[in-house]
Amino acid sequence: MPHEPTREEAYALLVEFNKSENLIHHALAVEGTMRHFASLYEGDVEKWGIIGLVHDLDYSLYPDQHCIKVRDILESRDWPEEYIRAVQSHGWGRCVEVKPESDLEKVLYAIDELTGLIASTALVRPSKSVLDVEVKSVKKKWKISGFAAGVDRKLIENGAALMGKDLDWVIAETIAGMKTVAKEIGLAP
Repeated sequence: MPHEPTREEAYALLVEFNKSENLIHHALAVEGTMRHFASLYEGDVEKWGIIGLVHDLDYSLYPDQHCIKVRDILESRDWPEEYIRAVQSHGWGRCVEVKPESDLEKVLYAIDELTGLIASTALVRPSKSVLDVEVKSVKKKWKISGFAAGVDRKLIENGAALMGKDLDWVIAETIAGMKTVAKEIGLAP
């Protein structure tokens, strides 16, 4: 019988399946950003945060089955289908065909890659902090294809379109969400 997972349970799973500090920082950045967007969308802040925290649960151990293996992992721990589907949907068009439908899923899809671009932008600043990153700084780096080359900018644009929001707004709110966890993700002065 599915149960409502707790943040503590989600974090324990995260560190069980991911040993890389970078992946853990990414998960914490996505969690903080999802919590921020949940407040904007009047969503369940805990649920949105937990889904953000575990969204890449299978990436480290099963990179060739990313967004697929996570179903087995979460089902074996009796997680609700809503959580599993949301986690899988962020891989839409790349590794699964689970299209983001809810606001939660659309936000996760849009901000996952974007948090990486913002973190990279912060790391090249003298402060090495997300606290002084602005939309214009991210947009400037956006145009340099070799900068954070692994970040799929088209995917971020598609995510903003799915959300029905302007890209600059999505970037601004993602920065705001990351600022809430700046210390935890190593991007505070």
